[in-house]
Amino acid sequence: SPAMELPPSHFPAARAAAVAVGYLGYLRGGPARGLQLRELRRARRQDISDVGHKYYLELELEDVLDKDRTVSCTAEVLHHLGSKASAPDVQVTVQGELRSTEEADQEFYSRIRSLEKELVAENIPDSQGNVPPELEPIHLLAWVASGYVTWQNSTENTKLHLAQVKHVKQVKRSDEDLQFDYVILLHEMVSQEVLPWEVTVLWHPRRGARVSRCRALGAGN
Repeated sequence: SPAMELPPSHFPAARAAAVAVGYLGYLRGGPARGLQLRELRRARRQDISDVGHKYYLELELEDVLDKDRTVSCTAEVLHHLGSKASAPDVQVTVQGELRSTEEADQEFYSRIRSLEKELVAENIPDSQGNVPPELEPIHLLAWVASGYVTWQNSTENTKLHLAQVKHVKQVKRSDEDLQFDYVILLHEMVSQEVLPWEVTVLWHPRRGARVSRCRALGAGN
């Protein structure tokens, strides 16, 4: 069937947008760049029989560290019918350039590599909502991690948002990558649950970030 216009304020449109932003945040985010939704400009939904629901989105994103800098993008998010197990298919096209983070990335990399003891931190942001400047890159890498979890685990009926880094510890490695083991709290905006996830993020200035391990802890832990 043809794609149908949705009001951008419509909940299914906002939930699909969260998936697209999570996916892009995972691909293009890092210790010196976080991307968040500024505005959902347009949304359409197409019901593809026996396949699922496909959302076509036009978004404006902003750079968390430089709110005046925005970038437009288009996205397609396909939620498969019935199968809980498969992540939505996402394609995102960014119009224009994202701010270069090369210098900041290198600085962060060198700083962490030169630490005598592995970095350990908890409760970012703290109860007042503050993130100490030296932990901002660690917080932004948690955004990358939450982007991955959001992309891989969202359905049409969920909307995940990073609430807090409960705990993070750096793990020394024999290769060039930095490794951070996180416990992050994700706020599920539909059910209002806060869910803990264990996520391991590997990062290198040339290769970017990737999640090597990720599991839901369940509310009990």
